[in-house]
Amino acid sequence: MKLEITQAAMLPDYLSSFDGLIGDQRTRVTFEETVKGIISAGSLVCQRIAASSAILSRAKEGGQRVSRMATGESTKRSEINGETLTEKLRQHGIAHLAEANTDEIWLIADGSDLRKPYAREMPKLMQVRDLDGKLVPGYRTMNVVGITPSRRGILYHRLFSSEEEDFLSESMEVQKALQTVSCALRKLERQMTATWIMDSGFDDIAVWRTIWEQEEHLVCRLKHRERLVEYQDGQGQWVEGDIQRARQQLELMATAQTEMVGRRGQQKRAKRQRVPVKIRACPIRLTYKTNVRREGPGEEIQKVVWLVEIRLLGTRLEPWLLLTDWPVTDADSAIRIFRMYRQRWAVEDSFRFVKDVLGWEEVQLLDLQGIRTLLALGWIAAGFLYELGIALDWEEVQLLARLGGWSQRKNNKPGKIVLTRGLRRILDMLATRAFLDQYRSEHGDLPPRIASLLQPSPSGEL
Repeated sequence: MKLEITQAAMLPDYLSSFDGLIGDQRTRVTFEETVKGIISAGSLVCQRIAASSAILSRAKEGGQRVSRMATGESTKRSEINGETLTEKLRQHGIAHLAEANTDEIWLIADGSDLRKPYAREMPKLMQVRDLDGKLVPGYRTMNVVGITPSRRGILYHRLFSSEEEDFLSESMEVQKALQTVSCALRKLERQMTATWIMDSGFDDIAVWRTIWEQEEHLVCRLKHRERLVEYQDGQGQWVEGDIQRARQQLELMATAQTEMVGRRGQQKRAKRQRVPVKIRACPIRLTYKTNVRREGPGEEIQKVVWLVEIRLLGTRLEPWLLLTDWPVTDADSAIRIFRMYRQRWAVEDSFRFVKDVLGWEEVQLLDLQGIRTLLALGWIAAGFLYELGIALDWEEVQLLARLGGWSQRKNNKPGKIVLTRGLRRILDMLATRAFLDQYRSEHGDLPPRIASLLQPSPSGEL
């Protein structure tokens, strides 16, 4: 009984953030059971979602109920779609992050491809790259996760395709994400300083300009090393050159260690291990025009930023070359930038988690609105699972971790996958119990061989 109380007390409270979008009880039940079904099934296939729900598994055409909700066919009195769901998810994420006792928030932005290599009938498919770099059918997504030392919140998600009639450009999709998140964070930024942490795909003056106009900070991995800047020569004079030449003026600021999966030296296999790090930095001057990819006149601005190089010693990895507007003048500030960029890996973990554990790429609907809605529901499920691991001393978290196969050892904290596995066992138990109760009501009793499997285990210790 306690398992049911624990689960029931947590998920409905989280889902209550979306109450304002729901106009009738039937849609409310379908919505809540769909999120539970996504977690339990690890899939965005409507039939699998319904089969893993205690209520939808008993309904006639439960999978169709999920599909009709996603496509809007059965939600005429509700406002459930990809845009409204992600807006509520953003509001919940900001409220969640606001409770953190910190003066900083890190915004990790990245795009991720939704690959459908065998799809032919899905709407508005564009070309994306698979893990081997080959072009396959799929969609693009833009995502932003907000992070504090103790909390994580999903602040933006949007699926788009270059084949849509109203598509303008991927650059415009990035600008929309930057501005939407910044506007939502406006109240929060009174107590927290925001820093965007980005990979090389955002090495773009238009992106940096928007962030700086929003009075936010930036750490971005560089891709265009031919970019023209100014740097100080050996006599301290500013001279013109590109990023590659500016690297000659980098000075050692700090050494550190980090734990990562990789190969060192002659190791044949990658493994998790500690890797020494050297961090070098120097100031550079960046000149840009404010009307980049904008209509109308602009002005020319010169800004002092810092070029940071991070070398992972003994590995085969290329050095990370970063640009930041945070001053890097000593060991502490250098290590701080390194830690910031390390956190960018967290968004990769988020994508892998949603794709692998919640079956992001399994979506199969033939309606683009429905695809967006199901993906948003997947991110809602992910947001709940992120919040489960906030405090290991919570009784609920420890119980879910143990159900997921976690054993308590020093420096062995349960991750999202373990907690998800534990939660699934509870949801599976509830769905199984509901199905068996329905069978008994229709047939009087279970088949003898099945009933024998459900007999209580003998008492006594193992």
